[in-house]
Amino acid sequence: MMNIKRILTVVLVICMLATCLAACTPQIEIPTDPTQGTEPTQGIEPTQGTDPTDPTEPTTPAVQDLLIFKEGTVLRMATGYNNTKTGLFFDAETAKDGITLADGKTYHTGDLKPTWVEVQNRLGMVFENKWTGAGSAEKEFKYWAEQLDQVDMVSGNATLLNEYGVAGKLVDIAEYLDLMPNFKAYLDSNPIVRLAITGNTDSGAIYFSPYFDGVSDIERMPLMRTDWVEKLLNGEGEFTAAASGKLNAASYTPYMPTSGKVTVDVVNKAGTAVESVTKNYDKAGNIIKTMNDALAKGEVTGVQAVNMLRKYIDEAYNGYYGTNRADLFIGQNAAWDADELVALLRCVVANAQTLNGTDTVFGLFSREDDNNQRRVDMFRFAGTLFGVRGLESRQDYLYVGADGQLHDARMDKETYEAMERMNAMVEEGLMSASFVNTSDEDTSTMLANDLGFMHYDYNQTQTIYNETKLQAGEKYMAVMVPVARWFDGTNANGVYMRFTESWRSVKTDGWAISIDGINGDQDKLYAALKIIDFAYSEEGQILMSYGPDAFIKTNSDGSYVTFNFNGKQMPVISDATYAELWEKASGNYTNYARFYLGSTLSFMKSQAFEYQCTHTVGKEGAGYISTAIGLGTIKHPELAMTENPWYTIVPTVLPLTKVENDMIKGYTELSNNFNTSKDKVNYLIDIIVGGFTIENMGSIEECVNTVSNTWNGNNALSIRNDAWELLKEYYQTLIR
Repeated sequence: MMNIKRILTVVLVICMLATCLAACTPQIEIPTDPTQGTEPTQGIEPTQGTDPTDPTEPTTPAVQDLLIFKEGTVLRMATGYNNTKTGLFFDAETAKDGITLADGKTYHTGDLKPTWVEVQNRLGMVFENKWTGAGSAEKEFKYWAEQLDQVDMVSGNATLLNEYGVAGKLVDIAEYLDLMPNFKAYLDSNPIVRLAITGNTDSGAIYFSPYFDGVSDIERMPLMRTDWVEKLLNGEGEFTAAASGKLNAASYTPYMPTSGKVTVDVVNKAGTAVESVTKNYDKAGNIIKTMNDALAKGEVTGVQAVNMLRKYIDEAYNGYYGTNRADLFIGQNAAWDADELVALLRCVVANAQTLNGTDTVFGLFSREDDNNQRRVDMFRFAGTLFGVRGLESRQDYLYVGADGQLHDARMDKETYEAMERMNAMVEEGLMSASFVNTSDEDTSTMLANDLGFMHYDYNQTQTIYNETKLQAGEKYMAVMVPVARWFDGTNANGVYMRFTESWRSVKTDGWAISIDGINGDQDKLYAALKIIDFAYSEEGQILMSYGPDAFIKTNSDGSYVTFNFNGKQMPVISDATYAELWEKASGNYTNYARFYLGSTLSFMKSQAFEYQCTHTVGKEGAGYISTAIGLGTIKHPELAMTENPWYTIVPTVLPLTKVENDMIKGYTELSNNFNTSKDKVNYLIDIIVGGFTIENMGSIEECVNTVSNTWNGNNALSIRNDAWELLKEYYQTLIR
């Protein structure tokens, strides 16, 4: 086995953010419509290496290829992404009677998808389809777990892959890093990534190849109907309306202060620098208290509520936003917080006639209101609103505290306080009825029917609806992350700032090599290792993100037409690809890539392709957020062991033994009651919808006690903290 200290000699890159800003940075220059083409700012050959100054994508080392295997070596592949549509081979539903793609070729059921045809051609192995499309990486691996001799490469979730790796069922990739220059170079440059995939701290074993769906940038964002905000808040004088509803009885109470002042940093309106704004509660009061006091005296109409909010914005911010008060929420210089959002939601719901001409409009909704996998975004949003860590963790509900220890959000009273506040919004009718009653309403119908105002989700896939569901003058856009009070350990009373835990890192799924499958066959082993190493080369990263060169725009000399993405030249997709993306996937890049090209199924996905497919409105909102991240007014977990451990992103996996994993799995109430899968139960969502009505969970105190003690949360956390300590000790060996 190789000496780990010799493998990793590069000092930790303390902060990847400076070279890897959010995927939609304003530096990017590309035509609004990629079908119109762009002049190249630099022509690069399809197989050329990367910029060596970019630590996230190291230069392909100029070394001899040591992974030599017999041409035509067959690999049995139980690999893909979740379902039958997203495997390496075309399924019957996608291919139908034959499907012709932008490369001019026709594909049939059972044919390899273009990306994997190209992998075969470039690397020289042959793929055999073993993918069942069981529904998730975990289910796929469980299907093969007792018959691993039937497959050579298999998808799985990190916990299971580590468990079976330790048990001697999966290849320890770390033993072969000297034969894998591209993958080794990436890990050498990013020891924190190495830490996140280490399955055994004694040996430094790695049992799966990591998957990055983008890296070190923001993932989910708040999205709003910004035209509605402008209609309600902007302009001279008072707001008037021909008809208006009234506010429901108050349930939500102030989260932010009711007196004093709070100063926060924002990006200036021009997006060029940082400036400070002050929320003056002594002058303006707290808008929720103002509205609640008025409701206690009698009826408050939607018109009155809007004028209360307008007056509050003028006074609290001392005229900073002028007559463009909507910028408090939707501008580059936005500074909104949870209380101001609830006040806005009250105004939206009570002014349906003004906004959509009916008697009904909803404030918050989820992408699919009957799908638990999407409904859980509501408690993730609660974490961002109310300063709660662990609700968007990379592993379970864990986060690293300022004390350097792991904590579990399910045992924090602040988690349940946030859910209680979300329930208050439900009580006031500020969430969609379909979310509360779990109908099959989804984002597309909410936006198409002008019923929904806001949700929390991925920018590219959701702002597509500006093209497909909204009318002229309507606008659904990502808006700034809210100001909240976060306890990062620097101040006993917390810090009012913007922070997002929704940060891209190693995902929880990966591909592994079956020891029983390759059965001592070096050709099979080297072919499988070659796929992983190739995927981390410049050539491989482009292929795994874009698909083959036939889907990329090229110059007359065969080099790629490129554009500036995060300070690096990246390929432009072809006109035919762009048109086909809309024709076959309604503009959804991820679905198009996975269903038709066979790319973005694992390894390292560049966001450069996705950016080109992002609607103009999507680019605008995400650009604001990217600028704020770049200027430091939105903080986030970092892919580093930071000086203040509160900012260290939790590893995607921990080096737990099978015994330890079995113990944690045995705490079934802990896992079953906080499940994020489609048809499962999640008590955090249940509390949002119905309050503290669950047996033994009738109050915040009971929730914390039940989870910590009755459901063995403390025991599970203790096991994980022991593994975390081992991982931190191992980390020191990586940076020496």
